[in-house]
Amino acid sequence: MEDTAMKNIVNKLESIKIDGMGLIAYALSAIIFLLVLNFNLLPKNMMGALFAMIILGNVLYYLGSHLPIFKSYLGGGAVFVLFSCAILALTGIVPKSVVVTVDTFVTKTDFIDFFIVSLIVGAILGMDRNVLLKASIRFLPVAFLSMAIAFFVTIGMSQLIGKGFRYGALNVVFPVMGGGIGAGAIPLSQIYHNAMGGTAADYLSNLLPAVILGNIFAIVGAGLLSKLAEHSKFNGHGVMLPGDTDKKVRINPKIDFQKMGVGLVFALSFFMIAIMLNGLFPKINQYAFLILLVIIVKATGWLPKYYEESAVTFSSSITKNLTHALLAGVGLTKLDLVILTHSLTWQFVLLVLTSLISISIAAALLGKLFGLYPVESAITAGMINNSMGGAGNISVLAACDRMNLIGFAQMGNRLGGAIMLVMAGIFVSLFG
Repeated sequence: MEDTAMKNIVNKLESIKIDGMGLIAYALSAIIFLLVLNFNLLPKNMMGALFAMIILGNVLYYLGSHLPIFKSYLGGGAVFVLFSCAILALTGIVPKSVVVTVDTFVTKTDFIDFFIVSLIVGAILGMDRNVLLKASIRFLPVAFLSMAIAFFVTIGMSQLIGKGFRYGALNVVFPVMGGGIGAGAIPLSQIYHNAMGGTAADYLSNLLPAVILGNIFAIVGAGLLSKLAEHSKFNGHGVMLPGDTDKKVRINPKIDFQKMGVGLVFALSFFMIAIMLNGLFPKINQYAFLILLVIIVKATGWLPKYYEESAVTFSSSITKNLTHALLAGVGLTKLDLVILTHSLTWQFVLLVLTSLISISIAAALLGKLFGLYPVESAITAGMINNSMGGAGNISVLAACDRMNLIGFAQMGNRLGGAIMLVMAGIFVSLFG
């Protein structure tokens, strides 16, 4: 009788799944994690970083997806993972040595880039060819026009509240829409240094709060919009272009382990070609080349279906198993709450919020005008352009369950960010 009762308890606990693992199995893995932390034995390499990211990311995502307020209004598991990990790092509950190990893996070994490349190649090759071309032609004008509208609305608000249009442009608009940190805030700080003197490091410390807060607002906004518009006719549920031919047209191949390996080779091959093109034309971002290259291959039909399916299989395996882990890594290493809190004033918060709201509304309305679903347009052509680059894009899309739109997100973020850097150079030469 007791054995039966115990089996029932075990079965009930194991029926609670955290990313496929039963609760008991997950608890055992978590205990192992706590033990290696306690004895300072977590390997300072890829294995240690991945173990920490997976254990933290999966359980925190599960909690955030089930907490009433978070799951309904604050971006669900994605936001909960990011903020929880940022707090764990800030308070020292996760030791500094672990944060350094994770940062080395996520940033210095370019795990984020590997993740994004696999998503871009799989997402684009998995789409219907005609839909991809129609959506791409409509998407870029929407993204660029929305950024222009948000620029003028935000500097207008800055002038209205007494901060001046120059403050709104230099401290909010350019950093928040500049394409992230590595491709945005860092070169932007150098542009300011060259034009206005001072040190690039000082400028960078003033630019990062806008990038971080803009990304937070974008993550929460994407999750909230997706939830509020769940049953709206303006919601494409991850599809950009309305129409009968655009319903669930993505390739959904069966699991094939050999295809995963083939897909990995193709994803890396595309990226290597993009790197070579970037070497020839260094002013054009390598991701812009990657996206353009994959779109051309998809549009022309050069790649046999088997290889398309392989790329999608590989991409799906990465997305399914490592998204929550990556969010944990971003929260531990990228979401600096200290830098953010030191710069918070009501004027600054209002201007960053103005940037997000104006670009989102503009993208939704223009998206509708250009034949896109307004919700998808508001997220990918709007909110994404207020994120901190690749990691930010993933966080925003994870919050609204639209990871398949990574190609559009990167397209708008990278190309739009490059345009903002050019505009910043012109602006500081005139008003610096």
